[in-house]
Amino acid sequence: MTSPSDLSTGDSIAIGQIGVAIGRMTLKTFVGSCVAVVLHSSRHAAAGVAHVMLPASQGREAPPGKYADTAVPETLRLLREATGDPVLECSAKLVGGAKMFGFTQGIPIGDQNVAAVEKVLRELGIEVVGRSCGGQHGRRVTVDVETGIVTVQTAEQGTQTL
Repeated sequence: MTSPSDLSTGDSIAIGQIGVAIGRMTLKTFVGSCVAVVLHSSRHAAAGVAHVMLPASQGREAPPGKYADTAVPETLRLLREATGDPVLECSAKLVGGAKMFGFTQGIPIGDQNVAAVEKVLRELGIEVVGRSCGGQHGRRVTVDVETGIVTVQTAEQGTQTL
C-alpha cells in the first residue's frame, strides 16, 4: 500500500515517489542513475511515473516507488485504481540509468536499475516502446499524460522525444 508521502502530490516526482495522472497534465522528474519508469494507457489518456532509485527492495515494503521490484507493480496498481480499469493495458518508456559515479566497482547502479525494471516489465507483460538510458549525464523528464509523449533533456544529447 502506498502512503500519502510516497505519492507525488503535484506534477514533480521526487526520488522514490510515484505520480499518476489522467488527461491534460504533465508529470516531471529528474534522473541520473535512477530510472523514470513511465507507464501509459492510451485508451484512458493516463500515465504513471515511478522514480526508481534501487533495483531490489530485499523485503523492504516502503516506499514502494524506490525499488524496481515494487515500483512497477505499484504504479500499475495505482493506474488501474485511477482509471477504474482492472485489466488496464499500458506500454512503458524508460529514462535514466546513467553512470554518474566513476568510482564504482562491478555493475554500475544505473545499469542494475535498468535491468531490474526491464525484468519486472517482462514479467508483467508490459512492452517497452521507448528508452533513453545510459550515458554519463542526468536527464530531465517531462511526460504529457494525455498523449504519453516523453520529452527528455540531457547535456549529452540535447532534447529528444520518446
